[in-house]
Amino acid sequence: MAQIHIGVNMEFVRHHDMSFAAGVEKAAQLGYQYIEPMLHWGRELLSEAGYFHSVSMWDDPLDIRAICEKYGVRCSSVSAHTALCKPDVSVNYLRAAIRFAAELQAPVVNTDEGPKPDFTSEEEDHLLMKYVLTLAARAAEKRGIQIGLEPHQQYSKTPAGLDRICKLVKSPAIGINFDTGNSYLAGEDPYAWLERVRDRVVHVHAKDITIQQSDAERGKVTGTPVGCACGEGVIDWKRIIDILKPVNRPLCFSVECGTIEQAAASIDHLKSLI
Repeated sequence: MAQIHIGVNMEFVRHHDMSFAAGVEKAAQLGYQYIEPMLHWGRELLSEAGYFHSVSMWDDPLDIRAICEKYGVRCSSVSAHTALCKPDVSVNYLRAAIRFAAELQAPVVNTDEGPKPDFTSEEEDHLLMKYVLTLAARAAEKRGIQIGLEPHQQYSKTPAGLDRICKLVKSPAIGINFDTGNSYLAGEDPYAWLERVRDRVVHVHAKDITIQQSDAERGKVTGTPVGCACGEGVIDWKRIIDILKPVNRPLCFSVECGTIEQAAASIDHLKSLI
């Protein structure tokens, strides 16, 4: 039976203008034992000034780990979304994220195919993704890191499309970061999709969708940055949990919401079910 843990994506403090360290402290105060940092390259003004939560891969991952240990939390994963269809960017970005995650002791690196170039065909895009994922998988296998491919963009918005990407490279390092909200908004049945892929799921983005957003966007978009509080939208969380119970490995539900209040409500709801 799966060991299901509850975490939170650091996006929950984005609109509160909080630094990474302040966000980690807040997550711990809310009762979260796991967090999901968002990584970036180089220097970023708002993060440097302490008004934004993302973490630079130019920083020492051991310093980031020390902040987590100070507040008694661990990293379930890192958010390292990069355009897999653009190898000039994604090869080095993703390999750097994998090395960073290994030192951070975050077992999963989440990504997706990203926006495609406007001058490539579908077949060319999949060849480019195969090249990127081959190099990324080699780096991940050596470090015991899982790559969580997320349904989020033009090709991964359907079960068949996500399967095709996952099968481009045969590697035990390649798995799925299943996003409940993205799969729903894309117009798919998230429960049937999750049953189809649950043996390959290595991480879950616990994203709920309001009825209003569902009415306005379902079938028209491939994803959304954050959702509402878990339990206040259209997703049946008990059903999601029941589908994943037979999986014989630890899984983290990383809540993706937009405010501290939503993060507080989400952990209360999920704890009542798990």
